Amino acid sequence: MREPIVVSAEIGGDILSLETGRFANQANSAVVVRYGDSVVLVTATMSAKARTDIDFFPLVVDFEERKYAVGKIPGGFVKRGGRPSDESIVQGRLVDRAIRPLFPKGMRNEVQVIVLPLSVDFDHPPAVLGLIGASAALTISDIPWNGPLGAVRIGYVNGEFIVNPNSDLTELSAMELVVASRPDYVMMIEADADQVPEEVMMQAIELAHLQNQKVIALIEELRAKAGKPKAALPLYLVPAEIKQAVKAFAGESIKQAIQNPDKLAREAALDQLKEEIVVQMNTPPDPESPPPYEGRELELSMAVDEVIKETVRELILNEGKRPDGRAPEEIREIYCAVGFLPRTHGSGLFQRGQTQVLTTCTLGALHEAQILDALVEEETKRYMHFYNFPPFSTGEVRPLRGPGRREVGHGMLAERALVRMIPPEEEFPYAILLYSEVLESNGSTSMASVCGSTLALMDAGVPIKAPVAGIATGLVYESEDRYVLLTDIQGMEDACGDMDFKVAGTAQGITAIQLDLKIPGLPMPVIAETLQRARQARLFILEKMLEVIPAPRPEISPRAPRIFVMEINPEKIGDVIGPAGKTVKKIIAETGAQIQIEQTGKVYIAAPDGESGERARQMIEALTKEIAVGEVFTGRVTRLMARGAFVEVLPGKEGLVDLRDLTDRRVSRPEEVVKVGDILRVRVKEIDHMGRINLTTRGLEQPKEFGTVSAIAQPVGGPTPRPPERRPAPPRTDRPQQPPRPEKPQPPGEDMPKPQFRPKR
Repeated sequence: MREPIVVSAEIGGDILSLETGRFANQANSAVVVRYGDSVVLVTATMSAKARTDIDFFPLVVDFEERKYAVGKIPGGFVKRGGRPSDESIVQGRLVDRAIRPLFPKGMRNEVQVIVLPLSVDFDHPPAVLGLIGASAALTISDIPWNGPLGAVRIGYVNGEFIVNPNSDLTELSAMELVVASRPDYVMMIEADADQVPEEVMMQAIELAHLQNQKVIALIEELRAKAGKPKAALPLYLVPAEIKQAVKAFAGESIKQAIQNPDKLAREAALDQLKEEIVVQMNTPPDPESPPPYEGRELELSMAVDEVIKETVRELILNEGKRPDGRAPEEIREIYCAVGFLPRTHGSGLFQRGQTQVLTTCTLGALHEAQILDALVEEETKRYMHFYNFPPFSTGEVRPLRGPGRREVGHGMLAERALVRMIPPEEEFPYAILLYSEVLESNGSTSMASVCGSTLALMDAGVPIKAPVAGIATGLVYESEDRYVLLTDIQGMEDACGDMDFKVAGTAQGITAIQLDLKIPGLPMPVIAETLQRARQARLFILEKMLEVIPAPRPEISPRAPRIFVMEINPEKIGDVIGPAGKTVKKIIAETGAQIQIEQTGKVYIAAPDGESGERARQMIEALTKEIAVGEVFTGRVTRLMARGAFVEVLPGKEGLVDLRDLTDRRVSRPEEVVKVGDILRVRVKEIDHMGRINLTTRGLEQPKEFGTVSAIAQPVGGPTPRPPERRPAPPRTDRPQQPPRPEKPQPPGEDMPKPQFRPKR
């Protein structure tokens, strides 16, 4: 094994080191990133041949989880591990979004970046280390890439910014911000925050960009020691002459087709026009001549797409015209509705133009929270949001499969936008599941999911801290002095533009950010302007939403379970559970409630209605109640013994009433006074050193209205009851009758009386 090359620097109070040359030397490059006890291996590999049959750059980024990195054996039956977790998909997308814009345009060689955490210290999460490792691996490899870039996390605790905060500070932080940037421009932003003002968020982004210069310098040091020359690859760009020919042939027709406000009609017209252009331009004027673009049909098709994109951009930059005719800052028409699904706990419909999302809210017991089997410190998640993007939302036909990377990423973004607004478990002890179904799609369905989620939560009666709305801002960028921001971008503007800047938040501040770029970086002034533009749009949308439902409903849905929380002495947990769970199963069977008991003594009761939940609470309270001498109970006789009767004073707790304390008269057996099932009022006479309870009925009037009233219910000194007469048992008829025996004949003289003999004196 050859000697590895290592460089290191202090960042955020810890040493960040980059190493290459020790592992995975058959990849184009491999870098090991160490930060604290976290160790992440990142490889970058490129195919030898280009894909000439496609018109996009084939980049794949995989974030591979291995539970051994945190000393865990995977849960479930499949110990090898299966489908990647949502967390690993989101972390892979984080790396992808940062590095993708820096590859050369027209590159068609397949590139795969694999991030493999080998050891994970929760104070140093592996996601950002994977991004740094990807930047370093691509920089020192022979793969063409216009890096490097740096990445850093920023926290905000008690009014102070913290670079790469540890796990304890992250829990206290009002934001968790990740910024990737080049030496000059910002490349990627991802954040969740607790209503952080735009000015504070902007300061955090600037600090992160400054800290990233240290990471970039470290990667450049590694390149100087271990970098390879970049490979000269063919770039499959549309030839300028073909593009000019398309523009001359059909430029005006394309321009007219673009300016149709209806998405489906516009796309259908453009698809038809594209087919006609390719066919007509490739048709020779002379039938005997070869087609002008024979063998170059893909280039011709790509040229039409390029002309469409350039026309959209020119209309926006030069004439201020968007495809649907809106002004740059104008928001499409908004429609909101709540409570129209009668059997759900909460529902919200949010529509913005031709983007429509239906979100439902379901409330459940805390034990229904999602169990996390990933490289995260948390074990469960009580607030969950899932996003579905069916093919009919775009008028397409395709097989329904499991959620893809895009669906998972959009769902997690909407989840982060609202998770800090959910009341804590102590105030609202429910598991919460949201489903956002995209019914129509024409841009920014993830932000529509945020708005729909707010409506559904409020409709379900969840007391969120503040309503949240989201908006996506686009960009057509030519230079720092010539660009146009587009509020509420639609699908065509996203495809033809340079940016998708999603911002969610309340009236007070930001709760989530996700920045995707197609250009190699964004200047700080553009970021600041986008945040302010997003705030104005967010306030407008919130106003529309609050017209429909101004606040969370005062009560949760009547169809939602009722949750009761109580504290018991941890030493009494066994009394509630009972032998082999017999006691708690009895409570569940009688009330229909679900019961969750924690080791701390906290008990959660989830009942279908308030009455059954209160009954279960009272039963548990009775089981854990401390009985004191002198207390009076009304109980049922459960069993009889020679020395007295046992009475159940609380569920599962019995006391003995001695014969002397059962009645004033002298009796030899308890059956003479009571029988099993009788109801008695008893007083606690004594609790001995073994916890046994001795009871008495003396001085207590017995409740005749309860159960079977026996002789003990008579006043003291009353008449003695006559024991019931014994009746002969009826003859048995379940077996055949035997014939009577014949009489035995007596010998003669047998019927004479026998002489009596007297003993001698």
